[in-house]
Amino acid sequence: MDEKINQKGIALPALVALVISSAIGAEIFDLPATLAQVAAPGPAMLAWLITGFGILMLSLSIKHLVISEPELTGVSDYAQAGFGDFAGFLSGWGYWLSAWLGNVAFATIMMSAFGYFFPSLKSGNSIPAIIFASIISWCLTLLVTRGIESAAAINTVVTICKLIPLFAFAVVALLSFKAGIFTEHFWSNFATNASGKAMFSTATAGGVFEQIKGCILSMMWVFVGIEGAAMMASRAKKKSDAGRATIIGLLSLLSIYIVISLLPYGYLTQDQLLKMNHPALVYLFRDLVGNFGGAFISIGLIISIMGAWLSWTMLPVEATSLMAQRHLLPQWFGKLNKANVPSNSLWLTQILIQIFLVSLIFTEQAYNFAYSLCTASIVVCYVLVGAYELKLGLQQKKLGIILPGLFTCLFEIIAISMAGLQLLWLCTVAYLFGFIFYIRAKKENGKTVKTYEWVGMVIISIIAIAAVISLVTGTLSI
Repeated sequence: MDEKINQKGIALPALVALVISSAIGAEIFDLPATLAQVAAPGPAMLAWLITGFGILMLSLSIKHLVISEPELTGVSDYAQAGFGDFAGFLSGWGYWLSAWLGNVAFATIMMSAFGYFFPSLKSGNSIPAIIFASIISWCLTLLVTRGIESAAAINTVVTICKLIPLFAFAVVALLSFKAGIFTEHFWSNFATNASGKAMFSTATAGGVFEQIKGCILSMMWVFVGIEGAAMMASRAKKKSDAGRATIIGLLSLLSIYIVISLLPYGYLTQDQLLKMNHPALVYLFRDLVGNFGGAFISIGLIISIMGAWLSWTMLPVEATSLMAQRHLLPQWFGKLNKANVPSNSLWLTQILIQIFLVSLIFTEQAYNFAYSLCTASIVVCYVLVGAYELKLGLQQKKLGIILPGLFTCLFEIIAISMAGLQLLWLCTVAYLFGFIFYIRAKKENGKTVKTYEWVGMVIISIIAIAAVISLVTGTLSI
């Protein structure tokens, strides 16, 4: 049977751009310094190998599901089809939570980029920075209300613009690369003691493991958004393009990330990278080519985040709209405006982003907190995608389907365990709010909440209440 073509849908290049733009946001511009804090070049390369393999398995799972299950769209659909309504809700709500928390992370780092030109914004969570970030956030929301397809077209142009400064940095850094510096302390982790003096120690096997462990969360974070094309599959010209875009996007992202994060190890020592101002690429390029370089990368960073921010303004509302269509949320979330955009969901998400932005005035670790929760909450979605792929593989007895699903589950579970399960613990608090809507959706569609669903909600609620108590008492910190 010929594949149905939507002439007004999103084409393959725009879908690839959506994957790249959704993933390439802020963290890549600080990645050299982030990795230098925890790892030498050797362990960092091993961490990229492990993370790349895990994300490849996830991408292969998504590609297969997009093609083999064309009636399903988005991560919550896969979880629901494989494991029931409650699993679909947990996946979709986690994805929605991750998507708008990603926007908060983008806001804080973008203010730091503007801070290169306007020092009052440099902290990322000062009152002027929050006001400026809020204005940008509301403007992007207004843009998306005019139509998701048109926003995707704009995003393609932005993606091209954001890759130009990264390519320029890679070329200049490659020309400045010194193999002797890169290999001098290839397996050694650089540490700083209380007096501020630097020391090197030869890493043992355990030391290498700890360095890899320190890299994992940051590396997972830069791939959040790899499912962007799959989430937009229902709006694609051809659904199969969403699967192709996911693989093309992954290979492109992996190449970019490895080059950008490892080349600085051959230009500066790990000690120098540790002391670099943030975002690191801004000041690295300034050192390489002068003040023009810092301004050039800062502008590129602003464009990059704007593109990612636009992508992640589209993705959360698409997630809740799809959940409403599958009766996992009340129909209010899926109500479309004249431009075929779920405006109710869009405005609700924007209001929550605004509240969270204001709260960042009171924390010094605004960016780290937001991206950590963003990464942790989406792990639930990725595990369920892998589990559904594994289930289909076992049913069909096909090893080519079983292995991607199995390795996706193993990678995501092990990775978040290494990064810290307290992040998932904090995420349970957001589900308390979501359970209200889930119960409402059941009643709205004439369904009853099943016993196992009540049990699941009670267990998660108890865990969430424990998290709140731990936050208040100081046992759990953010």
